[in-house]
This record gives sequence, structure tokens and C-alpha cells, in this order.
Amino acid sequence: MSRRPSRPTDLASELPPISYVWETPNRRPRRAEWDIPDPAVPGGLTPAMRAKLERIVRRAPEVMVKITGRTKGVEHLKSHLSYITRNGDLDAETEQGATLAGRTGLKDLQQRWEDDAGLDDKRRRDASLSVNIILSMPAGTDAVAVKDSARAFAIEAFGYNHDYVFVQHLDDKHPHVHLTVRSRGHDGKRLNPRKADLQAWRERFAGELRLRGIGAEATPRRTRGRVRKADRGAVLAIRKRKITPDVDRLARKEVLSEIRGGKSIKHPWDEQIKSRQDAIRRRYLDYAAELQRSGAAADHELARQVRQFVGDLPAIETRRHALKKELSELAMTRRRDAKQDVNSEGRDKRQGDERTR
Repeated sequence: MSRRPSRPTDLASELPPISYVWETPNRRPRRAEWDIPDPAVPGGLTPAMRAKLERIVRRAPEVMVKITGRTKGVEHLKSHLSYITRNGDLDAETEQGATLAGRTGLKDLQQRWEDDAGLDDKRRRDASLSVNIILSMPAGTDAVAVKDSARAFAIEAFGYNHDYVFVQHLDDKHPHVHLTVRSRGHDGKRLNPRKADLQAWRERFAGELRLRGIGAEATPRRTRGRVRKADRGAVLAIRKRKITPDVDRLARKEVLSEIRGGKSIKHPWDEQIKSRQDAIRRRYLDYAAELQRSGAAADHELARQVRQFVGDLPAIETRRHALKKELSELAMTRRRDAKQDVNSEGRDKRQGDERTR
């Protein structure tokens, strides 16, 4: 059994529970319909709800918890462990709290995980050996707090059932921790996180940071007015090489066809996105109205900040809308340049005629 440090019960109560797909294999955790609590629920605006609202409208730094990949074979696993430890130059820490220093410690871990993989006779050939996760915070966040929070998060999320190892990297402006978790748990079930699990992990990591004095939050992008998903790493890498990814080329082709046809194509998801964003904005304003009814000056100030936050939310813009705007601006620039060229040619011709007189 893995060693698990005890936690003060009063602090643990401040953190959200983690939902695990391997604990309820026949039931997937559902993504919450709303990411800000309903002010109409019995009991009104609780202290916890108010604190969360304050963090949101004051734009507390957002945590990032991301699955960066999975290792499929022993050599792939060795390569990944070598990467995150910088080939043994950085110390790693295991689920038992042991520190692995240097190449010797790295080789011991690699050999142990390789031996365990060889004994797993139920593993499919294409099944992953580990799930690789990165936990990161914005630049300027205290690195010690990030590492301590990552350690506490890993203990709570995986310490009972999964072996893992984590390493902190400080060679980037964003302090972050690489966490590699053995896919197969001690109970024989495999780690298979979904979107709902990732959000639960974000909330838990943010809670650990707050316990250490870092005002972190883990709101989904839609509660911040962002409707566009972040581009995948592979797409960003292709763009960096000055190559147009297929996803960009096909999207541009679709938008150009729409513009040339002179009619706008309505997609059902555009209306769904707008409807959800309108509802989220109304919920924020419901909070502001409830706070305004209070007699406390602090509540009135928070109500003002909530209204300002809603007013500052970005326009509801999908990827297709952004492409149409970009292409329209490009067309206007070309027409303006063409007009200037015509005017310049006419001016040069008039000046030439005057010189020949």
C-alpha cells in the first residue's frame, strides 16, 4: 500500500471531491450544465459561492491541467521519463515520497516499471503504460507552492491506486510539474480520464493552491466568455513550420465559399453557443442583482465588479466568425491598396503631361 500523508480534516472540507471513472465504471461523470452556481438555490449566495464569484470577476490566475500524451511501449516510457528528468539531471518524486536523484535513480524507476509491464499479461498490445499530465500556473506564481500543490493533488488523485512520478521544471516562465501516472492501477483497472475528470482535476489543483495562499481558479473557458477551443499542439507545431494545417485550409475554403455565394450559412451549434453564453451572462447579472439588494457596501462593490466583468466579456466569436472577419479585412485592405495604386498612376500621368507641355 502506498504511503499517504494525512490531511487536516478542516482543510480537506474546502476542496471539491474528485470524480473517478475507474470508481464508477458504468457511469461517466457528467459535465456540469452551469459552471457558476445558481443564485436562485435555497440559502442564497453562500460564502463559498461568493468567494468563487470574487475570484472569477477579479480574474484570478487560471490553473492548467493537461494530458500531454500516453506512453505506448517500454522504450517510449523510458524516453519520456528521461525527458522529464532531463536525463537524470532533475530529481523526481514518487507516490511513496521517495526522491530519485541522478541517472541511477532514473534507471531504477524505468526498470521497475518495465518489469511490472512485463508481468501484466492482460494488457493489450496497444494499451498505454502511462498517462502523462502537466500541471501549470501563469508566470510569476510561487514555484514552491506549485510543486507542493502538485504533490498534494497527486496523492489525493492517484496515491491509493496508481504508481506515479513527478518532476518540476523551472526553465520556463510558467512554473509547471510533469506528472507521469501508471495506467494500470493496483486494482487492475486502467486510468481512462475524460473531460469531466480533467475539470475535476483542475478544480482540485486550484483548491490545493488556494490552501497555500495562491488565489487560483479553474473556470471553464465558457464562463470567461471564450467559445473557441484552444488549438491542438500538433496544429500549432505545423503552423510554426510555416505550413498550413488541413484544419485551417478546409475551414478557410468553407468560409470563402460562403462569402462568394453571398449568403451566410447558419449552423445549429452557432445558435447553441450564443444561447449558452447569453444564459451565462444573465446568471452573472442575477448575482449582481442579489448582491445589490444587500445592505453591505462590500456586496455593492462586488455587484459593480460583476456588472463590469460582464460588460468586458469578449464578443461571442467562433472560429468561423473569426475567419470571416479576417478575410473581410483582407479584402478591404486589397481594395484600398488597389484604389491607391490607381490614384497614384493617375497622378503620375498628370504630372508627366504637365512636363511635356
